[in-house]
Amino acid sequence: MKRSIKYLLLLTILALPFVIKAASPKDTAAPGPDVICSAQDKVILDRIFTDLLPKKDSSMGQMMVLVGKEFLGTPYVAHTLDKRDTEALIVNLRELDCTTYVENCLAIARTIKSGKPTFRKFTHELENIRYRNGKLDGYLSRLHYFSEWISNNEKKGLVGDVTYQIGGKPFPLDLDFMSTHPDDYPQLKKHPEWIPEMAQREKEISGNSFFYISKRKFAEAEPDIHDGDIFALTSAIKGIDIMHVGIMLKENGRVHMMHASSKAMKVIIGDITMEDYLNGRKNVSGMMDIRPLPPKD
Repeated sequence: MKRSIKYLLLLTILALPFVIKAASPKDTAAPGPDVICSAQDKVILDRIFTDLLPKKDSSMGQMMVLVGKEFLGTPYVAHTLDKRDTEALIVNLRELDCTTYVENCLAIARTIKSGKPTFRKFTHELENIRYRNGKLDGYLSRLHYFSEWISNNEKKGLVGDVTYQIGGKPFPLDLDFMSTHPDDYPQLKKHPEWIPEMAQREKEISGNSFFYISKRKFAEAEPDIHDGDIFALTSAIKGIDIMHVGIMLKENGRVHMMHASSKAMKVIIGDITMEDYLNGRKNVSGMMDIRPLPPKD
């Protein structure tokens, strides 16, 4: 009994968050963003580096699948980035929602592919992925809408939106959900003065061109989907762009979803095909196919 208590205490201590004053990867004399993580997060990251560094020459898609599988069974927890008053680079590999699952997998895959698997390299990748133009500058700099996440990360050369190439049709946007539902977002509720800027951002995102594969056209596009591609399920609800995200992989020639599931409350590989999943969700109109790209160096 005493040994069990000591073990539980150790796990609790490892999970306690602490702040790292990160240095800028480009200039060690310049301060980077505060990084919030726990000792347990570093243990998880080191384990994945150890497991997968020997496979660093795998394709980017294969690496995304390998990293994604390392998190199978990890608990689903929503809003892990929204529990602080001030914006910081939060590293939480113990609890994931659908977006943080994709972001962490992409950041880790790119870190391993770079051949420089360090915590500092990982946090640089994560900041670059999560924030507009790769720079954390407060709550509004985070890429809250996944459509902007796609376009901004494509601009940075981290991913490629291949939806149009595999048969996608225009997906018009008229975003307004965050600015019209500020009470659903603790930071916007606390800072109503930010709402006009968020509304302006929504207008700008809505002016960009996006494409999607409708449910009824998914079977035609399925052969062109690659293992490790990121899926973004498009919303049939006005004011919202994306309902859910994750990683795709093929089993017996059919696309399945590897994702942080709010229904299963953990990271899983879905038993049913993506086509069946799409057809079973009335609020989902289709999907986008986003291809992760390897580091250039």
